[in-house]
Amino acid sequence: MAYISLSRNDINVLEKIKDPETDPTAVVPIDPQLPRDPHVTDGEVYTKIVNREREILLSIQKLELQLANLQPKTIPEPVAWYKECLSKLDDIIEEFPNYASARNNRAQALRRLYGDNLLVGTQSAKALIPQPDSDTRKRAAKTMLEDLDASIRLLSPTTLSTPISPQAAKTLSMSYTQRAAIYHATGKSFPGNLAIPESRRELSWTKLDFEEAAAGDFAMGGRYGNEIAKGLAVSVNPTAKLCGQMVREAMKKEYGPAFA
Repeated sequence: MAYISLSRNDINVLEKIKDPETDPTAVVPIDPQLPRDPHVTDGEVYTKIVNREREILLSIQKLELQLANLQPKTIPEPVAWYKECLSKLDDIIEEFPNYASARNNRAQALRRLYGDNLLVGTQSAKALIPQPDSDTRKRAAKTMLEDLDASIRLLSPTTLSTPISPQAAKTLSMSYTQRAAIYHATGKSFPGNLAIPESRRELSWTKLDFEEAAAGDFAMGGRYGNEIAKGLAVSVNPTAKLCGQMVREAMKKEYGPAFA
């Protein structure tokens, strides 16, 4: 059997062909000495916000454990419970609008309530409210997308070589991955019964636009530390899938069965 040896440069070129967003030399520098949130630099204030946020997340976790039958059910109204948690996140965001983590978590709570198919209106099995009315869908979609946009904007470093804190990288990764999941679900069911607010850029997007945006966001989620998002980036990218097939066919013709 023939042995194929590829140089590091060969591998990088192949990765670039599969995923045009790939930059093998781009490593996000992490600095634990930096403020955990670049917009909340006072340590005491940050701790108070985090403690408030943690109580909300623990409350949500309690409900999820009960919904999964891992704890005795003591919460009779899951939707009302989630909406109460959302209201508490609203309070944090109103008081600290530049605190990205709360925005990321509010988006996640909205996804749990209404599902990733919110923009296209198809029923989601995982949603607590699988078929909301049109006005509710639009309001939730607007808040969810604006929160993720804001979280990404607030935490993104000015350049790829600008260091960020581990906490900022984690939140940034989750925000990109969440937005990618929404775009991916929308692309799969497009056009559906669209409920995209008129102020949103996505209103003019095609199915391909949603698919490519999902791939790009998964790639960025992977860059900031989410390995699952990194793996999904290529598999959901329509251009990458086509290029990947072309590369595999070319390599098989060049190297024969040994390549497979």
